[in-house]
Amino acid sequence: MAGEGDREEGGMVDRLPVVYVRGYAGTTSGIDAQVDDPFYGFNLGSTHVRVGSGGDPRFYQFESPLLRLILDEEYQLLVEGSQAEYLERQEDGTVPPASIWIHRYYDISATTWGERPQDFHLERAAEDLLELIELLKRRTGAPAVHLVAHSMGGLICRSLVQKIIPDRYPDRAATDFVARLFTYGTPHGGIEFDVGFGLFERIRDTFGIAGADVFGPRRMYEYLTPERDRDPGGPPAGWDPRVVDDAVFPRHRIFCLVGTNPNDYGAAFGLSAKTVGAKSDGLVQIDNAHVPGSRHAFVHRSHSGRYGMVNSEEGYQNLRRFLFGDLAVQADLVGLRLPDDDTDVVWQGETRLSIRGLPIVLHEQLAAHHCPIQLDGTVTDGTADRPVPLVTTYLSSSASRPTDTMRYMLQVRVLSLRQHGGVFRFFDHLEQGADFDDVLVVDVAHRGDAFTAWAVWKSQLDTPLRDYRPNGPPLTDVDPAAGSWVANIPLAAAARRFLGADAAVRLTVSERSRPWASTGVDGG
Repeated sequence: MAGEGDREEGGMVDRLPVVYVRGYAGTTSGIDAQVDDPFYGFNLGSTHVRVGSGGDPRFYQFESPLLRLILDEEYQLLVEGSQAEYLERQEDGTVPPASIWIHRYYDISATTWGERPQDFHLERAAEDLLELIELLKRRTGAPAVHLVAHSMGGLICRSLVQKIIPDRYPDRAATDFVARLFTYGTPHGGIEFDVGFGLFERIRDTFGIAGADVFGPRRMYEYLTPERDRDPGGPPAGWDPRVVDDAVFPRHRIFCLVGTNPNDYGAAFGLSAKTVGAKSDGLVQIDNAHVPGSRHAFVHRSHSGRYGMVNSEEGYQNLRRFLFGDLAVQADLVGLRLPDDDTDVVWQGETRLSIRGLPIVLHEQLAAHHCPIQLDGTVTDGTADRPVPLVTTYLSSSASRPTDTMRYMLQVRVLSLRQHGGVFRFFDHLEQGADFDDVLVVDVAHRGDAFTAWAVWKSQLDTPLRDYRPNGPPLTDVDPAAGSWVANIPLAAAARRFLGADAAVRLTVSERSRPWASTGVDGG
């Protein structure tokens, strides 16, 4: 029977189907071009990466997220002329769960099939996605699917879990259908402009030009709110479209990839980047690309194009680890007691994350990319400016050699800048002169039923990093709960004298329940 290799003893599914949901195509010509692509663009790779001196492009061959899942995770593409017709021909329980599917919601709006095209409607796209998921569950026997979405596709997925499923199945949970949701550059908070004093947004939302009003608050409120909760007068004061209630869909099941490079998006003289602003991926502002409380990574990539986040190694490696990693590793700065004797001083942080064996930086939140971490309490915790925890990554114990630990490096920088009246003053400033700057080297081992971990600041090593092997006692677990391991690694003694005696990086390592477990789908 097809798919037997994807099932474990007792009939449980070993892996879940992956459904890709593309973003906004624009006008009819854009829709027609999109439906001519068999995989809606997710089959496209890239050969450009900005790693040369001075930011010049260098050749780097990234095959595409679809091909990499086939190569790395042994997933299958099952089309045979039409994925819809293929699924209709199969019997229940016979389709391999480890398979990739495209939600081709734009097909009915194309003019190339000789039929009268239907106007695009986001709720209809979300309803059709639910029907596809239900069919996949029957045909594969999987309890749920993973959703991978770019841009507006993430809003279709959120409409599915926040409105369509609650409206159709008020007694069922969205997690009965969706295990994990990964979004590339989705405008969770809509699309706003730094110019025009709101005029561009009002024109867009009033006239709905090319359906772009889906990025405005009125339409977002309509397709993100169940009928039973919706106020016909529109969104109430203070309504935030980015918010996802854990009771509706747990936020630890959502991963937001946030782009921080506006300069490479669009060919029209960077017009989009100029109107949206520097703190963006060229189309979506950084603050709006983040669901507060979700998992996330910041990558210096643009919204799309040859330097886009979808067709990038950075995007794929975050995606693969979020979907399939069995260990979650979180890091946060705790115990900071910032000096408060000078109210004109602003404290910021920066982080970079690398994993051994990968040719890219998995996450970087830097002032140079217009997204420093605000440490002095001037912003709300959980936002893009101060995510809590600072960093979450995922590791695979099966991918490491038995004799190796799983190693990653976290660069932590703390900087202070003086400002007066909201304007930075540079008379005593040293650019890139951090008050604290070090790299935490973390080794994690999963031995039997327990975690073991070591951590050391790179400044304390007396050997090249490639030659370093942890040889002392492991860190002490201060969390007695099973399946979780927590330790605090103090900052250097000199830094603690002005950042607080208890200033430390808190590491939390936890097991991720298998999403096909008999107890239900858990995407932690």
